[in-house]
Amino acid sequence: MDSKMPSERLRRLESNCDNAGRWGPDDDLGTLNLITPAVRIRAASLVSEGVTVSLASDLQLPATQHSDLLVSHSIDSEPAVPDAIVDEVTLNVHGWGTHIDALGHFHLNGTTYNNRTVDDILGPEGLRRNAVTAMRDGIFTRGALLDVARTRGVPWLASDEFVTAADLDRAEAATGLTVESGDAVIVHVGLDARLAAAPDADPNVRAGLDTSAVLWLSERDVAIFGGDCIERLPSTDPDLALPLHQLGLARMGLTFLEWLRLDDLLRTVERFGRNTFLLTAAPLAITCGTGSPLNPIATF
Repeated sequence: MDSKMPSERLRRLESNCDNAGRWGPDDDLGTLNLITPAVRIRAASLVSEGVTVSLASDLQLPATQHSDLLVSHSIDSEPAVPDAIVDEVTLNVHGWGTHIDALGHFHLNGTTYNNRTVDDILGPEGLRRNAVTAMRDGIFTRGALLDVARTRGVPWLASDEFVTAADLDRAEAATGLTVESGDAVIVHVGLDARLAAAPDADPNVRAGLDTSAVLWLSERDVAIFGGDCIERLPSTDPDLALPLHQLGLARMGLTFLEWLRLDDLLRTVERFGRNTFLLTAAPLAITCGTGSPLNPIATF
């Protein structure tokens, strides 16, 4: 547990985006509460073409520095059940691959979402509260793609760049849409293209959100954040090593979809000329789990 006293600036940042108690003292869902029945009905109305697109990266072996979610995979072609072929997998849930973070995955100065201490939520078996099982009913909401790279007129952001609130405003304006409460905001910065062009580049040095962009998500009541853009690493924030995780998860209760694969989504957005779609996904209901692999689907 971090015992360092928070700075006045950090206290202000926390206060500006803290959702503790907003949905009651027993809440484990956080911003997923913003996906109301009305939000789901609106999202369903976006389906007009009947076209689905996966936003998930493949689980593959051997692992690379850009893909290590799948740790092991074995096949048994002669199991006890006749005529069956079965397999067994081991996963690194928070590795380089498409996954969702439970709200208890991160804490800030020893406190997690809804003002719970690490001791409150963590037991020998894993997370007693703020676990991924709280998300078992899944995601069904409007997805909104904000293409920051395209708005800037570049194929990808350099590894030392930030995505700011102003970038999100410009990307939003370029699409003609308005991000609304309960939306899933998907941000594209071209990370996969940059790593493909420089395969030996360190993926831990990358563009990502600054604190102004994190506060933008809070001000807009965004339910879900995802894309090929997460944290800016290494952080240059004087108070936060991982602002999106520490403020987003531990204070906002913001749901993250990490390491989305966006190539097919970008092509489909271009094809149909719109940046909004129905986004669906569901984690594995891992008891006491800190996250789960998942396969998000955009439907147009």
